[in-house]
Amino acid sequence: MTRDEIKNVIIEIIQDIDEDAEMDNLQSDQALRDQLDLDSMDFLDIVMELRKRYKLQIPEGDYSELATLTSCVNYLEPRLQNV
Repeated sequence: MTRDEIKNVIIEIIQDIDEDAEMDNLQSDQALRDQLDLDSMDFLDIVMELRKRYKLQIPEGDYSELATLTSCVNYLEPRLQNV
């Protein structure tokens, strides 16, 4: 997957979890939780959806790597190369 495809997947998952999420002004380098008012359950839903769609195991210790849209892409890019 390309970086843009990964970014679009993350945005799609967030929109599936929270249909009211305001994605127009999303800053790639700002914390997703703060920008979108995601709680810990929403965040876990994102992780679980990645697991379901792509068979990705994301250890709890790596959750901080998914803080921003940019860091999500950086973390997921090597893991989704063959998808």
